[in-house]
Amino acid sequence: MQFEVWAPAAESVVLCTAGGQSPMDRDERRAGWWTAEAEAADGDRYGFSLDGGPVLPDPRSRRQPDGPDGRSAVVDHSAYPWRTAAWAGRGLPGAVLYELHVGTFTEEGTFGAAAERLGHLVDLGITHVELMPVCPFPGTHGWGYEGVSLWAVHEPYGGPAGLKHFVDTAHGLGLAVVLDVVHNHLGPSGNYLPAFGPYFTDTHHTPWGSAVNLDAPGSDEVRAYLLGSALAWLRDYHLDGLRLDAVHALADGRALTFLEELSTAVDALASELGRPLGLIAESDLCDPRTTTPRTEGGIGLHAQWNDDFHHALHTALTGESQGYYADFATAPFTALAKTMTSAFFHNGSYSSFRGRTHGRPVDVTRTPAHRFVGYAQTHDQIGNRALGDRLAASLSPGLQACAATLVLTGPFTPMLFMGEEWGARTPWQFFTDHTDPDLARAVREGRRREFAAHGWAEEDIPDPQDPATRDRSCLDWSEPGREPHARLHAWSRELIALRRTLPDLSDPDLASVKTAYDQDSGWIAYRRGDLRVAVNLSGKPAAIPLGAGRHRRGAGRVLAAWDPVEPPGSDGLLHLPPESCVVLADD
Repeated sequence: MQFEVWAPAAESVVLCTAGGQSPMDRDERRAGWWTAEAEAADGDRYGFSLDGGPVLPDPRSRRQPDGPDGRSAVVDHSAYPWRTAAWAGRGLPGAVLYELHVGTFTEEGTFGAAAERLGHLVDLGITHVELMPVCPFPGTHGWGYEGVSLWAVHEPYGGPAGLKHFVDTAHGLGLAVVLDVVHNHLGPSGNYLPAFGPYFTDTHHTPWGSAVNLDAPGSDEVRAYLLGSALAWLRDYHLDGLRLDAVHALADGRALTFLEELSTAVDALASELGRPLGLIAESDLCDPRTTTPRTEGGIGLHAQWNDDFHHALHTALTGESQGYYADFATAPFTALAKTMTSAFFHNGSYSSFRGRTHGRPVDVTRTPAHRFVGYAQTHDQIGNRALGDRLAASLSPGLQACAATLVLTGPFTPMLFMGEEWGARTPWQFFTDHTDPDLARAVREGRRREFAAHGWAEEDIPDPQDPATRDRSCLDWSEPGREPHARLHAWSRELIALRRTLPDLSDPDLASVKTAYDQDSGWIAYRRGDLRVAVNLSGKPAAIPLGAGRHRRGAGRVLAAWDPVEPPGSDGLLHLPPESCVVLADD
């Protein structure tokens, strides 16, 4: 088979296999590329030596059986016997997402164990599983955002075959699979890309150091590397989409941005494969151009996470006002209502957290609501807290039910973080398994200093390197079988079923959403077509005016209620118990 590698600065490159060493030749057609022929089969180890140096893994390695520092292995993707090769895919309109971390979804922390639990998601009504990153990283356990080898799969999870089995199982159950990929940085350990070429540049600086090279000399090949990786996940693993981590951190000054190239390439692959493929951005920019079609001057991604909705909801639920929550805490119900009708809270308004205006308005008459992903919790919003505490650690079951209602009946594509559907009490903490003792110590001490500056005692901050930190973060699958978790689980399932069966709840028209709220009384209500949703976050009963009189239609039928509730009377008032919620249909 032919081996190839891009190493533009090397004077010599040697391919190292079990059969010996083979000097590589310069590719006369492609500057900086080296090629060699050698006998190899699926699973055979190999690596490259540059200018007589140590044997390094392939930047485009499809497998790292011995971890990021070991030799690469050949993968024959055609050898996997797909049972769902005819899978037609599922698009994002009408989707319900479920963010899942393979390493803590089960105690085993493998693709195989996670696949055995997918029936739970089907019963819940989930349509898309969003896997957190699965590229190789040091050790066994970690979040995955410090991955390297962007074409390979973390071996302790099950490697390439394990991921294929998971996707195959999911597709057999009707579930689409989206993978979280990280293009804005690589992990500090096991990253050998700088030895091969200008994959990074000091032209820009990021929180992780030198930026990934998207616009400096040599960036054409770096972009091709990232594009090839993205397309390989979709093609070779039959994935249905990618979640793009922190696209605002991609330093890219070129006229044709990397993200536009990526969206163009993915749309072309979708056309070739005959099934929908989606790109979901995490972006801090509040810029609707992220998901505006390329034909209309946008970047052309298919959806983006909406942190503004999360922040407004979180402050309304908890009253927290630290950090970026300060922008929302002054009037959280106003902020919540604004996001539910305008998508972004920051749409050119002043951000006290940033000390400047921020964002750009969304044209709600032309932008489908499903392009924005709405959520009450994510891995970031839980795991980046000092103790990794979920909403369930501080909120009553009633308030958790209210949060689920706002997410699952709201206008955006809803997403749940694993275990949220039953109000999981297990934390989800920051954990690592760095094999470099100096890096492990730096991460531990840095995290403790960070939270000590915000008033936490250093000894109370979980040690990321302690295996117990990861173990505490694993879901407890006995919880859904007992109260109050069973009731919350049933409520989540009921709301998702309503979303699936009632067209008004998946209506993409943001401009049609009508809201009302009372900040002092602690309630918010909104109308979606012929449906009314009312949520009382207060500890007191609420009388919510939903309309009365002979010329006004009333909400006369209860479709779902957390607590027993009567439809509005002739005065149009809905009397809602404390910390409760209801979905009603017009007569």
